Amino acid sequence: MHPAPDSLVARSVAKGKSPWVDAVHLLWTAWLFITPVFDRDAWNLRWVVLTLASYPLFLWLYAMCCLASRRASRTYAIGMVLLCMGLLPWYPSAMTYFVFGCVMLRVCGMRLRAYLLTLVGLNMALLAEAWLLHYPWQATFTIPIVTLIIGLIVNAERTSEEKDAELRLSHDEVRRLAATAERERIGRDLHDLLGHTLSLITLKLELSRKLFDRDSEAARREMSEAESVARHALAEVRAAVTGIRATDLAAELASARLLLGASGVHLDYQLPALQLPEHVERALALVIREASTNIVRHARASEAKIALSVEGADVLLQIGDNGRGALVLEGNGLAGMRERVRGIDGALQIDSPAGRGTCLRVRVPVPSARLAHAALRESVRAAAPSLDATGRSAA
Repeated sequence: MHPAPDSLVARSVAKGKSPWVDAVHLLWTAWLFITPVFDRDAWNLRWVVLTLASYPLFLWLYAMCCLASRRASRTYAIGMVLLCMGLLPWYPSAMTYFVFGCVMLRVCGMRLRAYLLTLVGLNMALLAEAWLLHYPWQATFTIPIVTLIIGLIVNAERTSEEKDAELRLSHDEVRRLAATAERERIGRDLHDLLGHTLSLITLKLELSRKLFDRDSEAARREMSEAESVARHALAEVRAAVTGIRATDLAAELASARLLLGASGVHLDYQLPALQLPEHVERALALVIREASTNIVRHARASEAKIALSVEGADVLLQIGDNGRGALVLEGNGLAGMRERVRGIDGALQIDSPAGRGTCLRVRVPVPSARLAHAALRESVRAAAPSLDATGRSAA
């Protein structure tokens, strides 16, 4: 009774759900007890005996469908269908078992085309048996319709779950690639910083050791220079370590797009090519991360927009959504944003009218960004052909 790694229960547990969540569908077995209502002679000892004998077996088959691997669970789903067809001559309530068996075939991982063909075949077999047993058509004509509708609904749900899983994998992959690139950058920086510096310190210490007995003043001078080089290297290492947690804006924007897309929020973004100081880029990336998380958790939005632009000597980051707005209290997330923005001498403004979404504006003074933006525009202008008044390229 332990769940297989690819079973329904294992997938539910992997999503953080209770292993008993799929048991809620057993409420539909109430039809076992409702079906006799349409036949005055159905409430008899035979119905009671067959219910007591078949229902535990059905529960075991259903449990195994949820616990077994995909391939093995199909056998138990077919077992429900066979249980129905075996009991049908004496037990009309068994049609409920048939519906469960048909639905579980799709839940267990059959491809849609194969599932539909199997569904048609099973329903034709059931209708043929019911016709041979002289069942009234009113009792059986709804079974194919019910199994088809529920099967298609389950198919849509499974397809949505698979897409969500793919989005989560893509989201994790983006973060993993960003972390890998960051580690490689740090490794290169540390190698460049320490390789030459440590070699120089070693050389000076060896020289001071050789000069110690012959020229103590020169040895002292070499040791002093080695100490100066070591202090300089220490400052550079600290600066490099400070950048270990640096987050690239483009990577964080891609991560935000995946996060919002997985929650049904369309993201429109504008990210021009700007050379920002590392500490500014890191702070703005963390603001984008926190704002995206807040949109998913609280905004109830369907659209969001992230725009980075240059206004004079300032960089302006705008993050907006079309959610419910009415932001009154600021939690730890917004408080953290304000601290990060203050740390780069910026200003944070929040506009959140009720029912009209929330707009967050971050303005940071970065003169170098204006210069980089101007240089970019000049390079584009120089590369583009000049146009005359008629709109043609000037020769």
